[in-house]
Amino acid sequence: MTVALGVTGVTAGCGRPLSAVERGQSDDFAFPYPAEGRPERIAIDHNTFEAEHVGHTPDGGQFFLTTPFEPGGRRFVALYLFDRDGRFVTAEIDPFDKELYQRRLKSLGKMTFNRIVVEPFEVEQLGQTFGLVVDEPTTSDEICWVTAEPGDYMAFAEPWDLGAYDT
Repeated sequence: MTVALGVTGVTAGCGRPLSAVERGQSDDFAFPYPAEGRPERIAIDHNTFEAEHVGHTPDGGQFFLTTPFEPGGRRFVALYLFDRDGRFVTAEIDPFDKELYQRRLKSLGKMTFNRIVVEPFEVEQLGQTFGLVVDEPTTSDEICWVTAEPGDYMAFAEPWDLGAYDT
């Protein structure tokens, strides 16, 4: 007798599926967008690395405060703001300054750090393309990526609701 078991989702070290809470999601989390193909939205889970300052503002909007960079060159402070549905609203981008970074963080008010679900976007400022930029495959053996630019320091791939990224 042959038995086939299929498990979907992320698993813990012992092979059991992680609960939504262990994955950084609330138990009632729903991702109402396609998890495959060209992304309408991507999830970014809060962590202590590149996604340390992602979350929600007091009015329910979403934010991503980050430090993109030119490889071997300039660093920047970028605050990306999204509405409660994850639609891109605005970007505040300046050359890197530690005090400016802290002021931008404080300007968000009583925010919460947690998972965000936002649309990919790109803006041109300071001679660079900034944002969560879609890199579509050009051949059938490639996959679609969404990368944090400039610097390609966070790379998201399907499934878009996972919330994790490569560096």
